[in-house]
Order: sequence, then C-alpha cells, then structure tokens
Amino acid sequence: MTTLRTNQDLDPDRLREVFGIFPSGVVAVAALVDGVPVGLAASSFTSVSLDPPLVSFCIANTSKTWPDLRRAPHLGVTILADHHSTVARQLAGAVERRFDGLPLIVTAEGAVTLDDGLAHFDTTIYNEVPAGDHTIILLRLSAAGRSQLPDPSPLVFHRSKFGRLHTA
Repeated sequence: MTTLRTNQDLDPDRLREVFGIFPSGVVAVAALVDGVPVGLAASSFTSVSLDPPLVSFCIANTSKTWPDLRRAPHLGVTILADHHSTVARQLAGAVERRFDGLPLIVTAEGAVTLDDGLAHFDTTIYNEVPAGDHTIILLRLSAAGRSQLPDPSPLVFHRSKFGRLHTA
C-alpha cells in the first residue's frame, strides 16, 4: 500500500512524474493570426459542458504562443490521432516550422484544424481562469465534426511520452 506523505512530494519534478501517470489525449489549438497559422499542442483538453457547449485546455502562463493565439476571433481544436506523435512534437517545437507540411483546414473566421484529425472544433474564447502557473482556457463551440475513419484511435500522452490507446 502507498502512503501519502507531507508536501515533500510536491516539488515540480515529482509532481510532473505523478501527474504523468494519468494518460491524456492531445489536441492542436490553432488559428490564423495576421494571416499566418499560429498554434500549439495541448495535453490538458477536456469536455466541460453541453449547455452551453464548452471545452477547455490549460496553458502555461509562460507561453509565448498564447498571447498571439488569443487575439484570433476563432480557434480551431483538432483531436490528434495515434499517428500524430511527430505532429505533436512539431507543434511544440520551433514556432516558424509548426505547420510545415501539415494538411490544414482554415475556416472563414480563421480557425485552423488539421485535415486528418479525429475530431475538429471551431471555437471562441468563453473565459480565461487563472490557476497557479497555468490558465484554464474555456472555449465555446461554434461547430464540431468527427473523422469518418472506421477505427479512430487518439494520440495519448502518458509518462511524458506519446503513445496509442489499446482497447480490449
């Protein structure tokens, strides 16, 4: 049996390790800003509400991308598939190369999604909630769609690595 100990286990490296035990899906959040695709990968995406239709993700307060991305009138969110591990790394890499070679869909409002994602959302910022060293971004859905792949499998982030979901 594991016992909980005092706050000695709450240093950032230890927390990252413990948080990493829980797997999460990975999304791309992107939009056109000043005519150029801007975006990032996030592993903190979750559905929030059906009425109104809301989803969320968390962003580090130190993000250099979010100040630009949040200026867009609409944001695209793509649920990444298990074959997107390279794409997720690319979206977390050099800003000027994040969208190189990626098949994109751009809405009239400037939301950017990846053509081969499992699901796509067109969203607007509903609220931003400060939460420690991150901010919780609540997004209101304007549109949603899903891939027609026969057996879609999401990209999973677990123990600081990308992988795939294995079902029984």
